[in-house]
Amino acid sequence: MSLNLNSLDRRRFLRGAGLALALPLFETFRSSAAGGAEIATPPKRLGCFYFPDGVPMPLPEDPAYSDWSWFPHGAGSEFQFTKCMTPLEPLRQDLTVLSGFSHPAGRVVHGHNNADQFLTGAPTGGGDMDYHNTISLDQQYANHVGHETRFASLVMSTDGGTGTARGTHTMSFDHNGKPIPAEHRPKRVFDMLFVKSNEDAAKRLALSQSALDDLLADARRLRKSLSKLDQKSLDEYLESVREAERRVEKAKKWLKAPLPQVDADHLNLELTTEEPRQYLQTMFELIYLAFKTDSTRVATYQIGRENGVGRSDHLARAIGFNLSHQLSHETKKPDGWKNFGLYCQFLNEEYARFLTKLKQTPEPAGKGTMLDNTLLLFGSASSAFHLSRNYPLILAGGANLGLQHGRYINKAGANPQGGAWDGGTEPWQKKATNNDLPLSNLFVSMLHHLGVQTESFSDSTGSIDLS
Repeated sequence: MSLNLNSLDRRRFLRGAGLALALPLFETFRSSAAGGAEIATPPKRLGCFYFPDGVPMPLPEDPAYSDWSWFPHGAGSEFQFTKCMTPLEPLRQDLTVLSGFSHPAGRVVHGHNNADQFLTGAPTGGGDMDYHNTISLDQQYANHVGHETRFASLVMSTDGGTGTARGTHTMSFDHNGKPIPAEHRPKRVFDMLFVKSNEDAAKRLALSQSALDDLLADARRLRKSLSKLDQKSLDEYLESVREAERRVEKAKKWLKAPLPQVDADHLNLELTTEEPRQYLQTMFELIYLAFKTDSTRVATYQIGRENGVGRSDHLARAIGFNLSHQLSHETKKPDGWKNFGLYCQFLNEEYARFLTKLKQTPEPAGKGTMLDNTLLLFGSASSAFHLSRNYPLILAGGANLGLQHGRYINKAGANPQGGAWDGGTEPWQKKATNNDLPLSNLFVSMLHHLGVQTESFSDSTGSIDLS
């Protein structure tokens, strides 16, 4: 029987779609956390953190080279942090600095537009190319462990939402390459993790299931009247509906499960970027609490949007400067490299604070610390002059996952600060002649250490020895 498109109950169809889109508010629940049972083997966690605008990379002949280069001096275990990196010195044996990695497909992209491919390696393109992304590293791992926790992943950023193509506010992308909105309000994050929304959750779940059933029934009838191209579009949409169905089923299992109890007296949940240092500390603390309560095992936090747009550009006010992005363009001024380096030092201070808290928190049953069982990536997808090569990267934690640290893996050659240049008239158009390794090779190795058996990720050509 054919379907009369003019008689389709679009309100019912859209009602189901609307509720399906709202379902991530329920997300997935975890039985062991609800029951309070002790976990014999600590969970393997993944955290990914992104800062925009590159890092200080003065050339060796510059007086600022010794103190304010982001990359360490030396290589292997014989390396020295600069003043830019001194906050990380106490954690030296818990981390690895890497240079000489980038995404091949991203090397043609302006350094102002890189955050959206940092965890995907996708050829997001530039100029007139059509925009398309792929699944991000965090979501790849969430696909393996998300069913075991209340939330499959925690996606956060300082600016919130999704932003725009090549001006993203989120690092996380689903299996269709669609951006996952990030949360930027500390109170919203806390309430989502630890506060029951209301007592009508059961009714809303039942309504959601009913709406989804209606939607699928309508969709099956509608499909028969569509062209092949439209059928493909509908099938893609229905995939998201099926994902919503899976979330509803998981949410039912957790409906009556108690939420974790945490001490939040020390948190100011109304903070904004007008108090930048405290804001960063609170965002990191929320990730710590989410990991500690096993509410999720996957978290991303995009510290700032690139190109000097948005509230994240206010973070430099923590150290007396007006705009963060502006510092990366004033390196030729007196103390330019130093000022940029001081901003990176500030970010490193707060990241080190977060790592230290993980290190000081023991796991149950003497299974090391939270840092030992958590793999953390901290970095940017641009370096000097917003160049889309030689990403500044720090890999930390994961001692119980088989990682060995206390070293500087330098794949950029003798001079990671600059290298040889060719082409272009603007600084960002210059291309380094040294050949970076695909960053996706590192992602493959990270997934292996997290227990995910995969031969490839994005454009990987192999893996990196991290043990």
